[in-house]
Amino acid sequence: MIARKFADYKDLSLEAALIVARQIRATPGTVLGLAAGKTPIGTYSELVRMHREEGLDFSRTVFFSLDEFQGLNPDHPQSFASFLHQHFLDHINTSKSNVHLVSGSATQTDCEQYEGAIHEAGGIDLQILGIGLNGHIAFNEPGSRFDSRTRVVHLSHETAPGTPGTAVTMGIGTILLARHILLLASGPDKAQVLDAALHGPQTESLPASALQRHPNLTVFVTS
Repeated sequence: MIARKFADYKDLSLEAALIVARQIRATPGTVLGLAAGKTPIGTYSELVRMHREEGLDFSRTVFFSLDEFQGLNPDHPQSFASFLHQHFLDHINTSKSNVHLVSGSATQTDCEQYEGAIHEAGGIDLQILGIGLNGHIAFNEPGSRFDSRTRVVHLSHETAPGTPGTAVTMGIGTILLARHILLLASGPDKAQVLDAALHGPQTESLPASALQRHPNLTVFVTS
């Protein structure tokens, strides 16, 4: 595991974007896993800037999202699909055929097909990831199996207050298959759960603790 602590969110975002950019420049057909949420917004902004100012080319990059609220259409303002388009995908040179976003209307068959699409793409090369206050990664809540795959899950009120109570998420087992995981955490409120996840016992009651099993994990945090 590589871990770095930054005093400034802007510095974290830039360094995270540089990791993504190096991966894409080295392997233009990179399969990139995308996380929604506040923490990666700065990273996506930097990547958009690199595209506009430095010619970072996303034309061959393949994208997979982590999760989505169940029942929300992709154009719903609260959907993660809308978030990813607004902050990233609509501002770079990518084609619709290279973008795979978890559907809020996915059935179990759809979930299995999503897993198949990841496999057909050659697996995820670099997965951007965040962590929730209760230790969830993607929408894998406490109690999720470490070998879980893409599926429909129930959400705690702590994770998603005021939103649909169910979601579709990539499983922990799927996330762990990524060749490189870049975990981003910003703010002092994440310090305790992050320390427990990375240095405490591996337990399904703390989903992020499964990341200790990953051979190529990079963790960027701010104070």
